[in-house]
Amino acid sequence: MASERITLTVPGPAGDREVGLSSPNRVIWPELGITKHELAEYMIAVSGPLLTANGDRPVSLERFPDAVGGESFFSKNPPKGAPDYVESVTVTYNSGRRHPQLVLTETAATLWAVQMNTIVFHPWASLTANTDNPVELRIDLDPQPGTGFAQAVSAAHGLREVLREAGLEPWVKTSGNRGLHVFCPIEPTHEFLDVRHAVIAAARELERRMPDRVTTKWWKEERGERIFVDFNQANRDRTMAGAYSPRALAGASVSTPIEWDELDAVDPASFTVRSIPARLAERGDPWAGLLERSGRIDTLLQWWERDLAAGLGELPFPPEFPKMPGEPPRVQPSRARKPDA
Repeated sequence: MASERITLTVPGPAGDREVGLSSPNRVIWPELGITKHELAEYMIAVSGPLLTANGDRPVSLERFPDAVGGESFFSKNPPKGAPDYVESVTVTYNSGRRHPQLVLTETAATLWAVQMNTIVFHPWASLTANTDNPVELRIDLDPQPGTGFAQAVSAAHGLREVLREAGLEPWVKTSGNRGLHVFCPIEPTHEFLDVRHAVIAAARELERRMPDRVTTKWWKEERGERIFVDFNQANRDRTMAGAYSPRALAGASVSTPIEWDELDAVDPASFTVRSIPARLAERGDPWAGLLERSGRIDTLLQWWERDLAAGLGELPFPPEFPKMPGEPPRVQPSRARKPDA
């Protein structure tokens, strides 16, 4: 018996395209009854701002063959048989290996991703024109046990002040979970390692001002009840959920751009696959024009050099990275070998 299948027609730069959707009634979010077809309709409704934020750049797709809560895997490379409107760009990974990576440039491509069981879109911070140099400085404010969204909001306000003092203009979005993502558009003049150092400099400055509320400690056992300023999300090939991307959580939450003046009253759980289209229709996209006002990271890099001179060196990299110059030992502090008494 043939599986159920529908066809969706969407406009594109080359005219209307027809995209097939198999198993449209398969339930993806069981608690809410949201189906694959409803997710596809969501992608059509938000395609403009979603592509502005996530298109024309390398992207990894987080795919769920069944439903949220089930097994998942990441797709980075264009699979065999992908339609010609699903583009790719060759990127260099941290290992030095070069390989094509997916690029989404039109609505039909996002629907194809849904057909491939994608729920979460993870874009790089760089564009296809120059994948080695980010156009965004990204900081993930990650609540630790004993903290929550309210504490992330407080940290975000403090971080905004720090970044503005460095000559950058921050934009904010919910992570789709408990945290916040702060982005600054930057000129693509520096490669990923430099941008990571700029993020570390901003994080350390925020930590000086809010030592009881934020931390840059990489090891969880050292963080305490503070917001972790995740500097490692600035690394090459490390990504976070993109703007307007759904999350694979029970409530079908969405990582949602917001205005700074609404941050204090925001309930991130209210931003869902079902609510965001109406929000966009009513308020528009708070991130419209984000890349039109790019700043420079020169001041943050001066802070980085200042901190180096003061004895504050490199911080740990993620475990899948090769050993990096100046990096401290990758060993949990409680397991580190103690010097002889």
